[in-house]
Amino acid sequence: MLLTRHQTTEGARWATDGFLFPQSLNLSTLLELPRDSMLRLLAGLPKEASASGGELAPIDPGHEVWAAGVTYLRSRDARRVESTVADMYDRVYDAARPELFFKSVGWRVSGNGTSIRVRRDSTWNVPEPELVLVINRHHEIIGYCAGNDVSSRDIEGENPLYLPQAKNYNGSCALGHGILLCGPEEMQNLPIKLQVQRAGQMIFEGETTTATMKRQLPELVNYLTMELDFPHGAFLMTGTCLVPGNDFTLQPGDAVIIGVGELRIENPVE
Repeated sequence: MLLTRHQTTEGARWATDGFLFPQSLNLSTLLELPRDSMLRLLAGLPKEASASGGELAPIDPGHEVWAAGVTYLRSRDARRVESTVADMYDRVYDAARPELFFKSVGWRVSGNGTSIRVRRDSTWNVPEPELVLVINRHHEIIGYCAGNDVSSRDIEGENPLYLPQAKNYNGSCALGHGILLCGPEEMQNLPIKLQVQRAGQMIFEGETTTATMKRQLPELVNYLTMELDFPHGAFLMTGTCLVPGNDFTLQPGDAVIIGVGELRIENPVE
């Protein structure tokens, strides 16, 4: 089952498999329920009008997006190259406790077809394609979407304390194109693809799978929710394994295409 969010004449509305939810029902309400109760509710919804209108990011404005870092060996190596204190990434890669950080609030997230950005005060900016978990208030993983954790590598590399500025800015987070409802056992070997086009030409292309992730998905959720409540659910980016080379940086006008499992998101760069 695929959940999507659409701009209609009545405002933003959610849909399942192409049919609109009742106006009063949103994702926050669904994520307050245990997973089994949520699925029963969705199965019993009346089939209203077909979803139409512009597609929006599959997140409610008040939701929080968090992110995990250094969950793949490639990510550890890339962060080690960029940083002046490279050994700290080795330590977090091998530690029991993962790196977790706040990424975005829902109203700031870009959706499929809308722009992502590079910072004006940065010279080294990259896309990071990621599996994004959708978690309910009961700490259950109810599905996933595709995500882009856009990052300014030179800012973080200068000093790890600059991480919030390297990760949190307008246009630095994209989610799409919907939420595919499934359990974590169905996410163990999902293909992840990244393409970057410039002036109609492919300048980067890569592919991997979630099977190369060091961390287990329930482990990441456990650490995120250990001392944090999410009464309306949350989103968790799980890290990237596709990092373009050190001579690559995004430029305005580029197009970034990310695929995670069955889901796809494309964003122009400003």
